[in-house]
Amino acid sequence: MEPPAKRIFLVEDDLKLASLVKEFLEGAGFVVDIEPRGDQAVRCIMEENPDLVILDLMLPGLDGLSVCRQVRPKFQNPILMLTALGDEIDEVVGLEIGADDYLVKPVRPRLLLARVHSLLRRIETAATREDDSMILTVGPLILDGAKRTVSFHDQPIELTTTEFDLLWYFAKRAGQVVNREELYLDLRGIEWDGLDRSIDISVARLRKKLGDDGKHPQLIKSIRGAGYLLAGR
Repeated sequence: MEPPAKRIFLVEDDLKLASLVKEFLEGAGFVVDIEPRGDQAVRCIMEENPDLVILDLMLPGLDGLSVCRQVRPKFQNPILMLTALGDEIDEVVGLEIGADDYLVKPVRPRLLLARVHSLLRRIETAATREDDSMILTVGPLILDGAKRTVSFHDQPIELTTTEFDLLWYFAKRAGQVVNREELYLDLRGIEWDGLDRSIDISVARLRKKLGDDGKHPQLIKSIRGAGYLLAGR
């Protein structure tokens, strides 16, 4: 028996673009619903709990950042944000408030599809991985894979899905250098294009939440020309 098609909720007020995206994604086997207003999107996302949300920033009624901020505490599935070309501030803020990934407009259909597959695969992998009951301890850092919780120096740390997956990846490789190419392939299923900064932004957010000095980090270290290293002690 075929599993039910994944449901995508597209929040986009450019109806021509929304129709093109809907047609493309449905051709790839997804079920796509469109909502043009941000203020209506919050209720729909919470009530319908789609498998993934594609969220534009500039929306009537309520902007995309506000929509993300309101639904994120209770909506656990991926949120992919669409940002204006070159608007780095929106990218940073979107990831800070819980978006899992972002794409810059104009949207390239094949890249969008790759990001959608990557985000859904990440959730499925997290739900079925064999070691999800593990508890990883790296010095004062404790990660519970079953509960997907983190504590540092006995204090709970609230992380987004993306942040937890990234920290879990680092913790399993504590003391080892991990490069960006590995991170993108293993966590997102796509090759790093050399420009995407979402991993760097998530690392910066992890450092901030863990109280690690961003300029001179001692926990999640930047290894020049190589990648990142989670200190083993």
